[in-house]
Amino acid sequence: MNVESLGNEVIEGKEITREEALWLYGQPFGEVCGKANEIRAHFCSNGFDLCTIINGKSGRCSENCRFCAQSVHNHTGAEEYPLLPAEEILEQARKNAEQGVLRYSIVTSGRRLSEEEVARMCDAVRQIRGETNISVCISFGLLKEEQYRRLKEAGVTRVHNNLETSRRNFPNVCTTHTFDDKLEAIRAAKAAGLSVCSGGIMGLGETPEDRIDMALTLRELGIQSVPVNLLNPIPGTPFEKNRRLMPEDLCRIVAVYRFILPKASIRLAGGRGLLRDKGRSCFLSGANAAISGDMLTTAGITVETDRKLLEELGYEVRYGSE
Repeated sequence: MNVESLGNEVIEGKEITREEALWLYGQPFGEVCGKANEIRAHFCSNGFDLCTIINGKSGRCSENCRFCAQSVHNHTGAEEYPLLPAEEILEQARKNAEQGVLRYSIVTSGRRLSEEEVARMCDAVRQIRGETNISVCISFGLLKEEQYRRLKEAGVTRVHNNLETSRRNFPNVCTTHTFDDKLEAIRAAKAAGLSVCSGGIMGLGETPEDRIDMALTLRELGIQSVPVNLLNPIPGTPFEKNRRLMPEDLCRIVAVYRFILPKASIRLAGGRGLLRDKGRSCFLSGANAAISGDMLTTAGITVETDRKLLEELGYEVRYGSE
């Protein structure tokens, strides 16, 4: 077995095994990244899926995720505010649509939105869809199928719910909800007819095996939009002392994910601003999507800057895999 032949088998339709993915993880960097880019070009051509997010409700989250600035269990000084009014969410959607952004995601802190908050967000989504052509995604925590159905009827097309890490490592990251709670919410969203965006954060103390196991779970779930976040160790969180991964680490992860998930939109997300090249090397190693603009509690990269970079790399901004 070699990288070239394994990559060719993926192009021909083979699903690589866990053992093959672990072997691949240790192969020469340039070979793995170069072949991953070939796989990306074969299945996804030069399409690049660009999205933005808005922090629709910030702070005071009941969950104890050890990486998160917004958890009530952590002491980070992050901004706190209740659910934003519909007009403020709509105004940001208008601006993003004018910049040619394809997808706009409303993200809220907390275990899940209340029934009243879900109703308010349904109204906001209807307004966005009535005034713009931007696709609306939501990240509202661990909702139930019926709530997802209402949001879909209002115009939502996609739900975001990160696994964060592997099943094995999840208890080291969060104990107020479980890996199975995540799976239940993802399956509820899919049952409601919504596509799902789900990935994780790299740098949470996980092993290469954990990274691969998470990707295999995503493959089993049929996820076709996979955010890859780089941990930004925030002071005041239990992970503030975690070693920040090197750009080469992230490129290798992205490349191996492309072998496992050959048709997916592999999306650079939080932490991209920490990279010297703002993700360029990852976009040549299998990644073909990104979150642009500001993140939830940290500054990001402007849409204008990203569009210039993508043009230089020969990408075309268009919808990726559902």
